[in-house]
Parts: sequence; C-alpha cells; structure tokens
Amino acid sequence: MKEELNVLIQAQYPLIYLVTSEEERAEQAIFAIGQVFKPQRRVYVWTVTHGIVEYGQPRSVTQHNTVSPEAAVEWIIRHREPGIFILKDLHPFIDAPATTRSLRDAIASFKGFQKNIILMSPMQQVPIELEKEVVVLDFPLPDMSDLNKVLNNHLDDNRGRRLTTEAREKLLRAALGLTKDESEKVYRKAQVTKGRLTEDEVSIVLSEKKQLIRRNGILDYIEEDETLDVVGGLEELKNWLRQRSNAFTERAREYGLPQPKGMLILGVPGCGKSLIAKTTSRLWGLPLLRLDMGRVYDGSMVGRSEANLRNALKTAESISPAILFIDELDKSFAGSSGSGDSDGGTSSRIFGSFLTWMQEKKSPVFVMATANRVERLPGEFLRKGRFDEIFFVDLPTTEERKEIFRIHLTKRRSDISRFDLDQLSKMSEGFSGAEIEQAIVAAMYEAFAQDREFTQLDIIAALKATLPLSRTMQEQVTALRDWARQRARPAAASFAEYQRMEF
Repeated sequence: MKEELNVLIQAQYPLIYLVTSEEERAEQAIFAIGQVFKPQRRVYVWTVTHGIVEYGQPRSVTQHNTVSPEAAVEWIIRHREPGIFILKDLHPFIDAPATTRSLRDAIASFKGFQKNIILMSPMQQVPIELEKEVVVLDFPLPDMSDLNKVLNNHLDDNRGRRLTTEAREKLLRAALGLTKDESEKVYRKAQVTKGRLTEDEVSIVLSEKKQLIRRNGILDYIEEDETLDVVGGLEELKNWLRQRSNAFTERAREYGLPQPKGMLILGVPGCGKSLIAKTTSRLWGLPLLRLDMGRVYDGSMVGRSEANLRNALKTAESISPAILFIDELDKSFAGSSGSGDSDGGTSSRIFGSFLTWMQEKKSPVFVMATANRVERLPGEFLRKGRFDEIFFVDLPTTEERKEIFRIHLTKRRSDISRFDLDQLSKMSEGFSGAEIEQAIVAAMYEAFAQDREFTQLDIIAALKATLPLSRTMQEQVTALRDWARQRARPAAASFAEYQRMEF
C-alpha cells in the first residue's frame, strides 16, 4: 500500500481517500514519502478543531481562518507550492454541497501542479460527485516487522529480559490484527499483570482481540468449550473437518495445499448445524466470529450498511486465521435479487459485496455458513468455487439417535445404565437432535416437580407428547431432501450409501 501511495502521489493523483484509524502511522508514512521528492514535499494536516497546520509544527502555528472545510480547501487551492494536504475526518462534511464543490474545484486547479489531497478517515464515504475522481486505499495494520519494533521498544523501555525466538514469534502472531497503539497497550498490560513479558502472556494479548471484536459491534466472538465428541453422528462431515485441522499451517502451504475457503451446511432445523460450526473452532484452534447480518443493515445513512459489512470483513481478516460463522444464511440474503423496490437495492449491494469478497479474499478466513431453506438462497451462493463443500445434514438415523441420547444423558447423569437406548432410539424416529434433547429436559422437569429421579418412562412420555418438525413441516423437509440428493454431500454417510437411502 505504501508503494502504491507513493506512486499515486508522484503521478499527481489529486484526490486520495485513505481509510485508517491509525492517524499517526499514516502521517509518518506520508511524510516519509514527501521527503523522497526533490525538492521535498511539505505536508500539511487539517482538522476541524485546529484548521491547517504544517506537519511537525505545534498546533498553535495554524493557517488562520481554515477551520471550516470550505475555507481549508480554498487555502489549498491558493497555495502555490507543491505539497501534500491531509484532511482528517472529513466524512461528516463531505456530503455537504459546498464541501463537495470545493473539492471538485481543487481537483480542477491541481492540473499542472504537484499537489495532492489525502482524505484520512476510519470510514469510507465518497459522494457520487467524487466517485470518478477519488482513489480509495486501505492503510494496512502493522505487520510482523512493525510489531517487532513495538515489542523491542517495550522491552528496552522496561529493561525486559531477552525473549526466545519461539516466544517472540508467539507474541507477535498473537498481536497481528491490532493497531500499533493497541499492541503497545496490550504489551504494557501483560507487563503490569505478570511483572514481565513472556510467551505465557499470549492469552492477555488475545484478550485484546476479543475487545476488538466487541467494539466492532457487528461481529460476536464465540468461545466454545465443547468438542466434536458432543455431536452425535455426522461422521462424514466430522472426518472432512478433521482432515483440514492443520490446513492453515505453514506446513500445509509448503506441501502445496491451498487455504480452505469455507463450507455450507444445509439441513433440517435442529440437527446440529450450528453446533458443528462452534465445535470446529475448538478442533482447529481458531477464533470463531459470528457475523450478525441483522446488525449490518443500517438505514440511518446512505452507504452505512455497506460500510458496516466492509468493516466487519476487514476485522475478520485482521485477526485471521479465523472462522467466520454465518447462521441461517438463507434468512440473511433471502430476497436480495429483488431488493431494489423494498430497500433501494441495499440488500443487492451487500450481497454482491459479500460474494466478491468470498471469491477474491486472500486472507485465511474460513466461512462456515448454515441454511435451512435452500430455495431461498440465491443461486450464486451454490455454484462451485464459493465453498469448498456443501454438506447436507439429514434427520438422525437409528444409530445416530442412540448416540445422541447417550451424549445428552451422560451430560446430566454419570450412570445411564438404567436407560434402554435402543428403545428410546426406536421411539424417537423422525426426531431431530434438538427435539431429543428437549424431550429429555421435559422428562426431567416432570420428575423434578414430583421430587423424584426421572426414568425411561418419563422420556417416552415426553417423546409421545412431542410432534416433531419432520411431521409438522413434512413437505418442506421432503423438498429439501429431494434437492440435496443430487446436489450436496451427505454429512452422515458415504455417497454410495447415500444414494441407496430411501427418503
């Protein structure tokens, strides 16, 4: 990015939009670029609080009457010397007609002059009038070398002991995705908490990433202690996941394997799709981030929803490798193709942006999505290349129901020998895993109210009192099974066995 910014300035691009929240690092990079030119380019910084100030000068040394955006741009136009002019946080004013017109006037006046305006803001907001004139760049977060300088400065300031190469790498990798200021603060926090900085403080560094997710407001950081062992059945799907448990390591890259893109899990509600996503995080040792599409949509400002999605995806990339979990994808993007009449095309634009990101992303972010109603999904999601695999999770078989009963009963009682799992499995035909669990809970409530231990008969009574979803929504379940027979990979059986199954 720094090389591209250098090229754009040399090529006299008049307007550059730099998206970043790290003002200090970005200013230093721009100033360094200005020093390369012969003669050197002077750098000026504008804020709404101080007006225009030359970079490196005290804030008291301001250019008078340049606090308003229009006055600042007018001063830049009149300034005859070459220069780089940074306008900070202009986005609240940029849609004002006077501000937009001033910027367009400045662009026209720069022809033949070595002057550049750089709009620096943590969020991207470009008016239609400027779309053809502006170049948008994302200022990258610190890489390993940048973070290494921060760590060295911290150790020097605190006279910390020398770190082993392995300990240093762990601390640096844990800090990837944090800004320079955030990494400085978290290293200080680790120092204060433990009195010294070692590889054991990686958990403290990772806690800062959780704060980063919470501040984002659109992503949720999910911590899951359960393993794949709590998922009954679905052996084909679990084997697929186990084979890729080391897919994001350097050893996999050296072997020539590409980074996994993601997977889509279709199936009947309550059959463990979301649980699989959560337990995969534990299996792979990667953070699990849930993208809440309901929080993405924001009608308060034009373009705000698209900016929310970009920020969420950028945050996920910044702490990668990670798993991005989207639950009930069919509800998130249903009707996106016809959103022009209902929301001005916002859903269509968000859907297009997400598809483009999935197709072009280079960062190791594994997208794990679930869906119940396949007919609601846009066809673009289902074509090859979007996901590594599409799995279908059907209602559990007899053996799988037996395993599900064993798992849920073992969670609640240490000795389950008094339960006849074969009978329970037979009595629960057509039940999903979630419905089996709720039948056990209902049986326990019944026995608890009578101040006794729950029994086999209590569970059977609860099963008989429950009408499973496979019966209440039989047509929908049958349609989903028919679609999945030829288009998805079965999560619980081999392809040959799956083809022989009677739905």
